[in-house]
Amino acid sequence: MTDLNLPHRPSPLTWLRQHKVWAVILAILVALALVDMGQARESLGFTLDALLGTAPFLALSILIAAWAKATGADGQIARAFHGAPIMAVAMAALAGAVSPFCSCGVIPLIAALLSMGVPLSAVMAFWLASPLMDPSMFVLTMGVLGLPFALAKTATAFSLGLLGGYVTHALGATGALQDPLRPEIGDGGCGGTAARRVKPIVWTFWREDARRANFATEAKKTTFFLLKWLTLAFLLESLMLAFVPAETITGLLGGDGLGPIALATIVGVPAYLNGYAALPLVGGLIEQGMQPGAGLAFLIAGGVTSLPAAIAVWALVRPRVFGLYIVMSLAGAFAAGLLWQTFG
Repeated sequence: MTDLNLPHRPSPLTWLRQHKVWAVILAILVALALVDMGQARESLGFTLDALLGTAPFLALSILIAAWAKATGADGQIARAFHGAPIMAVAMAALAGAVSPFCSCGVIPLIAALLSMGVPLSAVMAFWLASPLMDPSMFVLTMGVLGLPFALAKTATAFSLGLLGGYVTHALGATGALQDPLRPEIGDGGCGGTAARRVKPIVWTFWREDARRANFATEAKKTTFFLLKWLTLAFLLESLMLAFVPAETITGLLGGDGLGPIALATIVGVPAYLNGYAALPLVGGLIEQGMQPGAGLAFLIAGGVTSLPAAIAVWALVRPRVFGLYIVMSLAGAFAAGLLWQTFG
C-alpha cells in the first residue's frame, strides 16, 4: 500500500530539466574527465578557487539584497538614486573606476542594486567602469605598461561608465529599458516597483516573523541563482585558459591599421584573462610589434565583456539590456583603442 505521506523524490531526468545550468556544468566535467582527467581536476580546482575568491563579494551582495528586502530599505535606496540621474551616473562611474571588482565579481552587486530598484543608468555606469581599474590594478599597469598607459586605461574606465550611463538614461526616458531584470530575479531597475512602494525602514527586521522570512527567502533565491551561473562562468574560464594558448592571440593581433584594433576588441571577449594576467601578455605583444591601441582595446573588451562575465550577465538581465551592455562595451573598447593609437 502506498504511503501518501512519503515525500516525492523527482527522477534524475526531472531534476536535470529543473536544473539545466547544473546539468550543463556536470556534463562539461564528465566529458572533460573522459577526455583528460588531469584537466578535469585542474578545471574543478580552478572553479572552486575562483568561487572562494569571489565569496566575500558574493556574500556581501547577498546580505545587502536580503537586508534591503527585509527592512524595506530597497525602496529608500531606489528613491535616492531617482532624484538626480545625471549626478548619479557620474558618481557611479567614478566609484566604478576605483572599485576592486572584476568582471564576474561585480555581477552579484549589480543584481543587488537592480533588485533594489536603483536606476539602470547609474548601475550601467558602475557596471562598465568597475572591472577595468582599481588602485592595485593602476599600480601594476603602470609597472608593466607605463604611466601613460595606466592613465589612459583609467580615463577609459571613467569615460566608458559615463557614456554607458548617459546613453542608458536617454534610452530609459523612452521606456525602452523598463524592468531590466529577468522575471525570476526581481522587479527592480529603471522605474522599478521598489521605488514606488517606499515605506519606513524597519531596522530591527529580525523581530518580525514575516520580515525574517523575507530575509531568508531573498538570501536563498539570490545565493542559488548567482552560484550556479558563476560556477558555469568560472568553469568556462578554466577551459579557455587551458585550450586558448597565448601564441594564438599573439598571431591574431599583430599588424598595423584599424584591423588589429577591431580584432583585438572582438578577441578580447572570448580570450578571457583576468586583468592582472592580461597585462604581461599585452606588454609582450606590444614588444613584439602590436599597436598600443590594440593592446588597450583588448584589455577594455576583455575586462568588461569576457565570455564568463557575459554568460552571468545574460542570466541576470533581459536580452535588450544585455545587447546594450555588449554594444556599449565593444564600442567603448574600440574607440579607446583608436584614440590611444591616434593621440597616445
